[in-house]
Amino acid sequence: MKNGQESGLVGGTPPYTVRRSRQQMVVDVRQGLTRSPKQLSPKYFYDERGSELFEEITQLPEYYLTRSERLLLEQRISEIITVVRPCSLVELGAGSATKTRIILDEMRTSGCAECYVPVDVSKDFLEATAIQLRADYIDVQIIPVVSDITEPFALPAIASPTLVAFLGSTIGNFPREQAVRLLSHIAGEMGPTDRFLLGADLIKDQAIINRAYNDSRGVTAAFNLNVLERLNRELGAILAEDETRQRFAGFGGVPAASTPDAMRSRVENEIARWNRVVDSRKIERQ
Repeated sequence: MKNGQESGLVGGTPPYTVRRSRQQMVVDVRQGLTRSPKQLSPKYFYDERGSELFEEITQLPEYYLTRSERLLLEQRISEIITVVRPCSLVELGAGSATKTRIILDEMRTSGCAECYVPVDVSKDFLEATAIQLRADYIDVQIIPVVSDITEPFALPAIASPTLVAFLGSTIGNFPREQAVRLLSHIAGEMGPTDRFLLGADLIKDQAIINRAYNDSRGVTAAFNLNVLERLNRELGAILAEDETRQRFAGFGGVPAASTPDAMRSRVENEIARWNRVVDSRKIERQ
């Protein structure tokens, strides 16, 4: 990898962290919810609870993707490692790195495993993964990188050749322009001996997809609702910041975090209050 370039990484010791702003969340949510159809960036699904729920999803009988990809890795990884002989493995969207162990085991068997760099947006979940991996692979340097891969990011100095893995059909979460931008950025970071391993799903029957993403136990539904709970929690925290309160105070407002039910109740109370004002003043309704 082309290391040593200026990046958004902060901190001299792993896990590296990336400066993120709650204000960016406000921008992303506003843009997503004013589009048609409405959408939210997948990166906001993966706080610690969201990451745990997704790992549970990958174990569901309806979710064929993880089992299929694991089988492919088991069948082909020996050939891949023999050809590439990677000293380092970088994984984008690593999560719990369960399938990654297949790659690391083969690298270690081949005597070329020096370093593993899991990249993920969920800091707490990634740190837990790194602790477990360090215990299981004491001869491999584990350097977690907390990063939002939808934005430009850089990696620590690692040995080449490097195998960059992007598994789980995560590429399917990105609109075409974002996918091209991400892959172009990765290509620009790779050296001449590095290689890229992409796991992507193929076109499936609609019924298979529906079962995979609408499981009978409701885990996927909980995963989807968790992002709304996270946004309510974190965007509510923004309203409590001094800078936000001062900006509201500038035009006579007082920010207050709320829920949809509380907001509905407040609107209904305001309607009732103004109806009483209209009736008391004998104002004719139009």
